[in-house]
Amino acid sequence: MASDGRAYRGRIAPTPTGFLHLGHAATFGEAHARARACGGEVLLRIEDVDPLRCLPRYAEAAMEDLRWLGLHWDGEPLWQSRRRERYLDAWRRLRDGGWIYPCTRSRREVAEAGLAPHEEEPLFPTAWRVPTERAREWEHPAGINWRFRVPDGEGLGFEDGLAGPRLYRAGSDFGDFLVWNRDDIPAYELAVVVDDAADAITEVVRGADLLLSTARQLLLYRALGQEGAVPRFRHAPLLRDASGRRLAKRDAALALRTMREQGATPEAIFAEIKRTLPAQASPSFPR
Repeated sequence: MASDGRAYRGRIAPTPTGFLHLGHAATFGEAHARARACGGEVLLRIEDVDPLRCLPRYAEAAMEDLRWLGLHWDGEPLWQSRRRERYLDAWRRLRDGGWIYPCTRSRREVAEAGLAPHEEEPLFPTAWRVPTERAREWEHPAGINWRFRVPDGEGLGFEDGLAGPRLYRAGSDFGDFLVWNRDDIPAYELAVVVDDAADAITEVVRGADLLLSTARQLLLYRALGQEGAVPRFRHAPLLRDASGRRLAKRDAALALRTMREQGATPEAIFAEIKRTLPAQASPSFPR
């Protein structure tokens, strides 16, 4: 049971742009363990909203790897690629509410502006903002970027289940962020908020690299009138390789299927995770 009285509902949400690796096993194992320990459900959501980067073969491979790990989900898999109308409705609500504006600036231009670069991305220059009233001139989002105008100076705080209390300042820790890309694809920030609210997710377990994203998403929950649907958050430490780099899908040697081919077992996988990240160790990991 979630702390607000709702039945616990978690999710495992791979993006099928490559094969799952040891870091995915750590985060997804934690998500699965949390749901089962609370007697709740865990959903599988395939975040394949980008048709150019997300491939069916990686989605099938992810489901195969999850089953092999013993991370079974409740119900049928959910596919972001089948939820476009849901995202378009959210875009219209943001447009009509005066929260977003069309933006012709590219990521390169923003990077070259060099304004107080954050570890994730530079701040979007406020001088480049377009009045949000201009958004009403557009019937559809395609063909141009769309940014959320952040309330400069506002603090966005939340209590993270692992990282503790967090506070981020709009306009200094992060600037106006993308909610829809010019290639007509909803941005991660928008899609995940829409889905987590619609799927009644009560706790989000994901990597610590998304801590800052949570502040942006809190703004979207509010703008969409979904403040009552905000889940709790639990950002797990990231696994890193021997050189200290965080694991990525390009690290083929640590892909779960490569480790399987080399004789690794699910038990060995989770034992290695517990050894590497004791703070994240969960006694409910599959054995």
